[in-house]
Amino acid sequence: MAEKSIKKNYIYSVIYQLLTIITPLITAPHVSRKLGADGIGIYSFTASVVAYFTMVAALGTARYGQREISYSQNDIERRSSYFWKIEILSCISTFICAIAYIIYILFNKANSDIYFVQIFSVIAVAADISWFFQGMEEFGRIIRRNVFFRFINIIFVFGAVKSKEDLIFYVAGLSTITLISNLSLWPSLYGVIKKPTRDNLKFLDILPEVFTLFIPSVAISIYTVLDKIMIGIITDSAFENGYYEQSLKISRMIMAIVTSLGVVMVPRIGHYFFEDKIDEVKQYMYKSYRFVWFAGIPLCFGLCGIASNFVPWFFGNGFDKVVPILQVSSFLILAVGINNVTGTQYLIPTKRQNLFTLTVVTGAAVNFVLNYFLIKRFQSVGAAVASVAAESVIAVYQLFIVRKELDGVEILKSSAKYLLSGLVMLVGILCVGNTLTPSLGHLIMLIIIGGILYIIMLLLLKDSFAVSQVTNGLLILKKKKIR
Repeated sequence: MAEKSIKKNYIYSVIYQLLTIITPLITAPHVSRKLGADGIGIYSFTASVVAYFTMVAALGTARYGQREISYSQNDIERRSSYFWKIEILSCISTFICAIAYIIYILFNKANSDIYFVQIFSVIAVAADISWFFQGMEEFGRIIRRNVFFRFINIIFVFGAVKSKEDLIFYVAGLSTITLISNLSLWPSLYGVIKKPTRDNLKFLDILPEVFTLFIPSVAISIYTVLDKIMIGIITDSAFENGYYEQSLKISRMIMAIVTSLGVVMVPRIGHYFFEDKIDEVKQYMYKSYRFVWFAGIPLCFGLCGIASNFVPWFFGNGFDKVVPILQVSSFLILAVGINNVTGTQYLIPTKRQNLFTLTVVTGAAVNFVLNYFLIKRFQSVGAAVASVAAESVIAVYQLFIVRKELDGVEILKSSAKYLLSGLVMLVGILCVGNTLTPSLGHLIMLIIIGGILYIIMLLLLKDSFAVSQVTNGLLILKKKKIR
């Protein structure tokens, strides 16, 4: 099989992550006006319940499937066998969860009609085979599908949702589009897998490993909502949760630019690991760490620097407290970026998901303890500090686990030039930003100034990665002019 372009697949992955974030931003104002706060509240609550059913229905099949298919990129017999085993297991778990979901609806009379139409979201889990194409590193196929159905989603929302009475139609439409979107990938399987055989039906042998990948999914799910639950209980303030939620939305959106590389690298690392090409695995790992420093540091420091200008312009009056929360949570970009490389890109493809789970559970425990003390004193800002500390603990713990395979000192040393350049950029943004009033124009100006300062510093420090990227860019421009 021809080796896929990591750069191209990374761009595809970023596009997908941005589409996931941007689509709700486009439709949110229209939906808010037409359905009202109560309608959105009903959908938000019911969808959060449905999410737990879909999480259990999926088990750990997506992560397991992506990994096993990456091992089988050059072996149609093996990947066909694993595809059918995983898909049969997914269908059985989805069927069980669908029955449990129907029983839940029967005993839960409130909003039963809204719950019922979301049964398609549960069924869609069994139809989702995007993990197969991720394992094959066919990200372009997935992105083209997603772009098309995102546009269908937007057209549906603006064309069909006219009033509060359309809530059930809105929910049913979103669930149905999800199901159809997942089914649309199935014709692409023609020629890349073989028909199932009797041996393919013996899925019980993969169940233990699938379950070990399900545990971290549950731990992460609990971990990600822990902050909000504790803020609500300890502060008894909806405002504090609102401030925290808004800051997380922004930091996670920026974080997607860094973590999108992980989606692309997992199948490549898995493929090389299966073929026992350990030197190639290490080479790609060090490149991934360097990319996190190169992209994560300016995004982290830049978000921290523009927060005081961005928040008043974007959120309006009454959200001043989002500024310090956003400045703290911006450091999640680096912490999550590093543990995404070590955990998702390395531990899982190399079949050490139990160690990965241990690090996530450790991080959750640290988060819980720090939340208890910091939220009492600093409210939502304390929760942000606890999250950064917990993610940092996970990052350090994971690096400790792989210390005999990957040189932690080398990984940290590779950040030096990016840290220095990032600090210069941050000082420049803060100095200029303090003289400007919050506005879109001034925000764009700060971003441009920060970007120029960062690149100039890296060129002055003769960073090989930055120099090669700038050189390649100039060569491309030169070729276009010649044409």
